[in-house]
Amino acid sequence: MKKKFSFPSAYTVILIVLFLVLVLTYFIPAGKYATLGYEGESQEFVITQPDGESSKEPATQKTLDKYKVNTNLEKFTNGDVYKPVAIPGSYEELEREKRTLFTALKEFLSAPVEGLAQSIDIITFVLILGGIIGVINKTGAFNAGMNSLSRKLQGKEKWLIILTLTLIAIGGTTFGFAEETIAFYPILIPIFMAAGYDALVAIATIYLGSSIGTLASTINPFSIVIASNTAGINFTDGIGLRLAMLIIGTIMSIWYTVRYAERVRKNPAESLVYDQKDELEEKYLKSNSDEEIPVFDLRKKLMLIIFAAGFGVMVYGVKELGWLFVEISSLFLLITFIIAALSGLKEKEFVSEFVTGASDLLGVALIIGLARGVTIIMENGMISDTLMYWLSNSVSGMHGPVFTTMMYFIYILLGFFIPSSSGLAVLSMPIMAPLADVVNVDRALVIDAYNWGQGIISYVAPTGLVLASLEMVDVTFDKWLKFVWKLMVATIIVSIVLLAIGVFL
Repeated sequence: MKKKFSFPSAYTVILIVLFLVLVLTYFIPAGKYATLGYEGESQEFVITQPDGESSKEPATQKTLDKYKVNTNLEKFTNGDVYKPVAIPGSYEELEREKRTLFTALKEFLSAPVEGLAQSIDIITFVLILGGIIGVINKTGAFNAGMNSLSRKLQGKEKWLIILTLTLIAIGGTTFGFAEETIAFYPILIPIFMAAGYDALVAIATIYLGSSIGTLASTINPFSIVIASNTAGINFTDGIGLRLAMLIIGTIMSIWYTVRYAERVRKNPAESLVYDQKDELEEKYLKSNSDEEIPVFDLRKKLMLIIFAAGFGVMVYGVKELGWLFVEISSLFLLITFIIAALSGLKEKEFVSEFVTGASDLLGVALIIGLARGVTIIMENGMISDTLMYWLSNSVSGMHGPVFTTMMYFIYILLGFFIPSSSGLAVLSMPIMAPLADVVNVDRALVIDAYNWGQGIISYVAPTGLVLASLEMVDVTFDKWLKFVWKLMVATIIVSIVLLAIGVFL
């Protein structure tokens, strides 16, 4: 009897990708563009050559014109462009140090370790969040609240999907709401499952909401704003087309998710994770019986209100105050102390449950670090700029819709290797945006191709957040691919059509 194939875990998938990227560094030549960055203290530009040598020049528009960086000086001085940008025409191929099998092995093993070190801020947030959830679970507040919500939503369950996906998409399009959504999985999975859906509906609602929101960014400072500023145009240029993408993409995502969810609710055997049904119900609904569900008293209501309020404060802090994960983690550490006082648990019991809850999300934390290791391999191998140089040359002679379509697919490829939206913007826009002038295409369409291309590959790229999200819901990568591929194809078609329309407007 043949043994049934089992799809590898998220850890193995990332290690395979890491290994393949390492192999690529032996075949793709090393190379870099020179960069120009603004130094606020001295109010000068720092020019860093491909070989690492740097010099300073006056922070004037004349200097920008000299290096063909078509961006207003004000964008640098006011902080809109806060990362060094690539200088057009400055690419140089560089010599790599000769590497042995031992050095390759060292790179492969050290990259995940460095990735964990560089991702410590988001890892800390994930572990603190896991600890809080562990404590709240122990008190029975989640089960009591979930039971109350399920009763109120009876017959209207699909509205939970519609509202949640829409709100997260709004967060994505306005301020890049992405990594922060990891916090919602442990809360929403039991609610969706109690409503008769499966765990895949939870990830579809949250991850698709975040993905379509960031893909169709309208005023997101970490993608659209910095890309537009670096390309030398106003971020409001072409916003109509982006709004159209946001509306169409969100409606498509909602319809796709609700259709699957309702099919599963009517017939659980239709679930793509039906083989895990008993396991998932044991994990998320083990206390969901009338005899075991505790009373939803004032103490439990207060704990859930404070926990939920933390997300509201987080959203405000990220959007209005520029918070990063250090501030977000500090906020949830404060919430931990408040909940400790409200929980009624003894000190040792509280600490034990907090540590247990944190350990439940340790796998997610490890995946985040491993994914960062892939980027480190690319940076050390110096192949990102080489890919950019090759791809920019490949589209330089194309025109109209062919140009925008090829640019879109180029950004799908680049988005796989460079998952950072701001990093890809400052690397690519000084090179790609001027190509639009040559073929008489609006630069705003290059911004759209960049954002939509990088956005669509985030649905499945192991270098992004998808594997960490799947780990939260105990769903393997192959099941997610089986669920999402049709929506991806439809979204790609819509993107290409909208880019073509933009050419003729």
